[in-house]
Amino acid sequence: MKTLALVGAGGKMGCRITDNLKNSPFQMHYLEVSPAGIERLRERGVAVSPSASVAEADAVILAVPDVAIGKVSQEVVAQMKPRALLITLDPAAPLDGQVATRDDISCFIAHPCHPSVFNWEASPEATRDFYGGVSAKQSIVCALMKGSEADYETGVAIAQAMYAPIDRTHRITLEQMAILEPALVETLAQTCIEVIKEGYERAVEKGVPPEAARDFLLGHLRIQIAVLFGEVNGTFSDAAYKISARARSIIFQENWQHIFEMDDIKEQVKDITAS
Repeated sequence: MKTLALVGAGGKMGCRITDNLKNSPFQMHYLEVSPAGIERLRERGVAVSPSASVAEADAVILAVPDVAIGKVSQEVVAQMKPRALLITLDPAAPLDGQVATRDDISCFIAHPCHPSVFNWEASPEATRDFYGGVSAKQSIVCALMKGSEADYETGVAIAQAMYAPIDRTHRITLEQMAILEPALVETLAQTCIEVIKEGYERAVEKGVPPEAARDFLLGHLRIQIAVLFGEVNGTFSDAAYKISARARSIIFQENWQHIFEMDDIKEQVKDITAS
């Protein structure tokens, strides 16, 4: 049985992890300092552990905001026992050099993919589990930043418990994880979807009934994603391809793909980790 310390256990991500790990076979220590976080843990029947419990842990999970991870990791790493495993949940701070480390500890990163838009589920509860980690299957991406293969396997076992139920576990590098997030899913995808939402609002301002605009947009998004990602054997109409080609130069800058170059990604993560 591994002993784990979850730092930031009462935060947004911390509570999701707490909900899964409190029923796991691991011996758990839950660390939280904010009154609101402590109250959320109390509602879950979880007692807060003293900060000194970090020294007992075989693995320490940092579920704290990116802007705080530098300071928190310095305090935590100083207390960790030799050959323990430090686990972070996002590539931004590690890539930016914000995560403290030591020669005698290992570092592992695990991030959820969240349930796919094509993650068909049998139960209504699972269908509405958009974040994952409750009842809908999701995949995860894992990276060993520092350590041995045994450390990687330990990290995977903990990550699969944190984010269960799991579909697939993908092993990638720290740099590849940063290409996925922030570059692919936040810098690009979220921004595009925010603009799509603004387009929906503009259509409503122009007089289209909100329900009609919502149904029309979300239905078309579903089939567009299905076609583009090969979920169906189909294509768009000739007119749709023509109008899409026309729109690219209007909506996107010519060099927009530079966001996937590592020099730009490092600037992105600096913006994330800056307080």
